[in-house]
Amino acid sequence: MLSEKIPHVVIIGAGFGGMSTVKALAGAKVKITVVDRTNYHLFQPLLYQLSTAVLSTDDISFPVRAMFRKVKNIDLFMAKATGIDGKNKILHTNHGDISYDYLVVAAGATNNFFGMENVKKYSYGMKTIQEALHIRNHVLHMFERANKQLDSEEVRRQMLTFICVGGGPTGVEEAGALAELVAVQKKDYQFLNFDEVSIKLIEATDKVLPMMPEKLRNYTLKVLKEKGVEVMLNTAVADCSEDGLTLKDGTFIPSKTVIWAAGVRAHTVASTIGTECDRAGRVIVEKTLQVPGYPEIFAIGDNAHFLQDGRPLATVAPVANQEAVVAVENIKRLIAGKTELKEFVYKDYGSMATIGRCEAVVSWGFLQIGGFFAWCIWMFLHLLRLEGTHADITVGTKWLWNFISGTRLGRIITNIKFDEEE
Repeated sequence: MLSEKIPHVVIIGAGFGGMSTVKALAGAKVKITVVDRTNYHLFQPLLYQLSTAVLSTDDISFPVRAMFRKVKNIDLFMAKATGIDGKNKILHTNHGDISYDYLVVAAGATNNFFGMENVKKYSYGMKTIQEALHIRNHVLHMFERANKQLDSEEVRRQMLTFICVGGGPTGVEEAGALAELVAVQKKDYQFLNFDEVSIKLIEATDKVLPMMPEKLRNYTLKVLKEKGVEVMLNTAVADCSEDGLTLKDGTFIPSKTVIWAAGVRAHTVASTIGTECDRAGRVIVEKTLQVPGYPEIFAIGDNAHFLQDGRPLATVAPVANQEAVVAVENIKRLIAGKTELKEFVYKDYGSMATIGRCEAVVSWGFLQIGGFFAWCIWMFLHLLRLEGTHADITVGTKWLWNFISGTRLGRIITNIKFDEEE
């Protein structure tokens, strides 16, 4: 008697969508392979706190193998996914090919520079641990360099001008956190003139946090202003160099630090399937989250262009998590030989963003608040979403200590290269 063939489900990406897919499949009679360039799940919403010295790398990342050590049908294939052969059901990686019966494309997103090569070259993205650490090292280094620059106020101001481009949650959170980091630095640099420090938040449209109601957007602007952040609305970027940022109206802002949070683009592997994609590289999926022409392939999260109420869903974690559940349900139905699949409908439970210590905005239906209570809600829900008790305890403790003292012990510059003789 021939043994029954166990279906092989391959999941590209260990982000929110990928890990939610694994959790929903755990225990099913399938073989699961997670393909990712790293060996950890990254909690991206807190990357800005890594970049501003609040948290450490192990506070916001968790080893994939440790997450599923008790589940025997899951393995990690640490590699970069480079292409998808849908006809032959093969995933290409830089460490070899993987055959699959079902494929879930949840590879996440990267920075979208909208074709501006100099912006890509000279600005700082914030989608990975490496990018966040790069920002932290660079910002801290700017204070050290400015402190040694005694001759030129113009040069010091350029070093101490920090620009965040993009008025969504990432840009707002980064700008607010930078303002608080500056307040901490002020206590340690007694010979540096902090009147020369400038933090700017640039947004091409007429509003920040577009998913929020107007009163919370206005509250956000008020808090940012109180923190010393200059918010520039209706301001589009034209170019960037190592010396500063050029706006569409020709204005040049001297700066050594331009942080890009103005858009995302799907991982390039999504576009290798060969079906229609939108301008951000997301696959235009069917209502069942299947890729047209390839019923064994599902695209979710940042890799899926899913229309609901006439608009594509946002590339946020709740969308990816809900899509993962439906994708798994449909995979199970296909394995069972069923033809009727479930159509995805996103349930929007609201949104939130933090503006800094003791300040956040929360919009959940009738609950629309800003301030300390919103900040407590934000903290509690983010702690619930972190992976593992270790992360909950360490992050909670650091947040409590930051709340009490306002200090940031992670202000360590780690990218200094030493000569062997030193």
